Amino acid sequence: MIIEHFLKWIGGAPVAQRQVAASALARAYLQSNLSLEERCAAEAALTLLLDDPSPKVRAAIAEAFSISHHAPLQIVMALANEQVEISGFILARSPLFSDIDLIDRVAMGEEPVQRLIAMRPQVSFALSAAIAEVAAPAACTDLLRNSAAQIASVSFRRLAERLGHNARVRAALLEHKHLPADCRHMLAVRVGEALSRMEIVMAMMGKARVERVARDACMKVSLDIADSTGPQEHLALVEHLRLRGDLTTAFVIRTMAYGKIDFFGAILVALSGQPERRVRAILADGRDSALGALLRSAGLADKTHPPLLVALHAWRRIANGKLTAGPQEISRMMLMAAGQGAANDRVAANDDLSALLRGIHLDVIRENARSHALTIAAA
Repeated sequence: MIIEHFLKWIGGAPVAQRQVAASALARAYLQSNLSLEERCAAEAALTLLLDDPSPKVRAAIAEAFSISHHAPLQIVMALANEQVEISGFILARSPLFSDIDLIDRVAMGEEPVQRLIAMRPQVSFALSAAIAEVAAPAACTDLLRNSAAQIASVSFRRLAERLGHNARVRAALLEHKHLPADCRHMLAVRVGEALSRMEIVMAMMGKARVERVARDACMKVSLDIADSTGPQEHLALVEHLRLRGDLTTAFVIRTMAYGKIDFFGAILVALSGQPERRVRAILADGRDSALGALLRSAGLADKTHPPLLVALHAWRRIANGKLTAGPQEISRMMLMAAGQGAANDRVAANDDLSALLRGIHLDVIRENARSHALTIAAA
């Protein structure tokens, strides 16, 4: 009887009153102890209100039903197909949607809808993978900034590959605490490539110098990323560098000079094919013969062994508290070890390995001097 009066009244009521009444009826349907007959009547009335000419009435129903597990599914689905001002309540919050429903709507390509779905209070791995694959950059940024979203490593990589050039997506990726190390490196390379292609940079520095500076910067960034990530991510980062062709002898030597022993071990595991436990044991207390065999199995030339062994022994002593030194002193020891056996200083100076170690040593000196100057300025 009440629903009958409601339907007779609402046909001639103003929009504002219809909006309030629709919201009240929807909430009563969810919260009141209605009989089966009353519930069916209320559901029929709410279904009829889906045809109301005012979007405000339909939006009121959508807002009331948006967080309920008990809302009528057919009404919720109908509201989800409305204009975004109405469907937004449902798409952003309704628990009645399955991942398949939401993935289909993401695939339709409407950015406002994609953004609402990306900001839902629960986003599964499957849904975040779909967003990473096809959604607009703004929706992907919303996904990355949604602390409730579950994002798999493969989705991070897809976002970095597909949208790493987009400044907002790139910033959101780099701010995410679960971003894999290889993705972080990929984004750093993207930034370096973008800077190196700028006309003003090319004009000021020249192509050859720009390429060298970008290459050195990427190498240093790789080490910084390795230093800031846990050992569990090292193998993935090493594989990423290997596939890119960045796992060069120069990079391996620089890794040792800076004392990144755990990362150096991950490199040897990848290059030698030896079990991780065996590699760790040899690096921890293996003799020179075992170390040399390990380096050789990793494809490192014999001439690189003396500086690497000298550095490893030094870092062992530092770890045991028997030596106080840093990359500046270690790189100096490595440079001296590389010069042993040379006929004279001129031969050593012209040797590629010595030139590499000299460059590393000078880089460390400059970094220390810069750090010292900044400390003085801040005092």
